[in-house]
Amino acid sequence: MTIKFEFRDVTDSEYKREQSAFDEHGLEFGNPPEKQERIGFVATDDGRFIGCSSGLAQKNNNQYGKYFYLSDLLVEKEYRKHGHGKKLLELLENKIKLRGIEYIWTWTAEHEASAFYLKQGYGIFTTFDNYYPSGHARVGFIKNL
Repeated sequence: MTIKFEFRDVTDSEYKREQSAFDEHGLEFGNPPEKQERIGFVATDDGRFIGCSSGLAQKNNNQYGKYFYLSDLLVEKEYRKHGHGKKLLELLENKIKLRGIEYIWTWTAEHEASAFYLKQGYGIFTTFDNYYPSGHARVGFIKNL
């Protein structure tokens, strides 16, 4: 047997095998394969997109996991400071809470939204100093719903 190591992209079939192998490994330890479901809200002004909130819930069969990853929360600049971000986040939190999800977590740059998340009841679970080229940190936030 000759093992070869290559620096290249993984093919689609190789990626599918990788995912299957992870699922098989998880099953060995009693963890069934998880599926992700995107849940979100969009805000518009006379049909024009002004913002959104969305993220991913883990799901096993018809049962949601405890954690929700908030991947996107955006309000266009001219619409900020009017409570739209708070409303988008609140709607999303309420929707996922109804599904039995207990925690919501996210990442942000320290210069962007740290004060906003703290006002919404989030706590910091980690900080990566000097993460961005600007020297700003990347901050992880979590909230118990």
